[in-house]
Amino acid sequence: MCGRRPPGDPSGRGAAAPESTQQAVGYPSLFLLVALGALVPVVPTGALVSSAAVVALHQSSPFSLLIVFVVASAAAFLGDVCLYWLGQRGVRSKNGSKWLRTIRDRAAPERLAQAQRKLDEHGATVLVLSRLVPAGRIPVMLACLLGRMPLRRFARGDVPACLAWAATYQLIGILGGSLFPEPWQGVVAAVGLTLLVSGVPAVWRRTRARFSH
Repeated sequence: MCGRRPPGDPSGRGAAAPESTQQAVGYPSLFLLVALGALVPVVPTGALVSSAAVVALHQSSPFSLLIVFVVASAAAFLGDVCLYWLGQRGVRSKNGSKWLRTIRDRAAPERLAQAQRKLDEHGATVLVLSRLVPAGRIPVMLACLLGRMPLRRFARGDVPACLAWAATYQLIGILGGSLFPEPWQGVVAAVGLTLLVSGVPAVWRRTRARFSH
């Protein structure tokens, strides 16, 4: 798994076969899970990317990390664009749609109002920040939908957002993976760091709201 040669196998072929199998299964699985997580925002996609980066860090191929980055960012972009397209259909329909209701239900009114203000001030560039701020993607997407932003313009803004998002969580994985010699230890550390990065802002918002009343 880590690209090390087993004893008695100087050619390294014994290690290459499992690693090739792992890559053949792992990259498509990463793509599907990240794309699904973009459509159904309950899958911890950041933790998935960080964990994949840890595994790639311990592989022998120098391109493993680059492939994880490309796969994760492409899957996130595809999921975002599909969800936005489905939301657009709901906006144009008189009765709305299940997908639009799902997006509305996951965007708190105060977060939506904040996203609408930032969208008015900064335009599509706010999409980059929305992907990096925990729980920021859905309110900004809903603001874009309610503002009738064309799909093409949304997609242009979402490209750098997905690239920045994939790079950020991959760096978290590299940091966690570089601290430990075994991949599983790095995965645990990376998941812990991801949950910390995702959870601290939410805890801070709740604490500030509680003491402001």
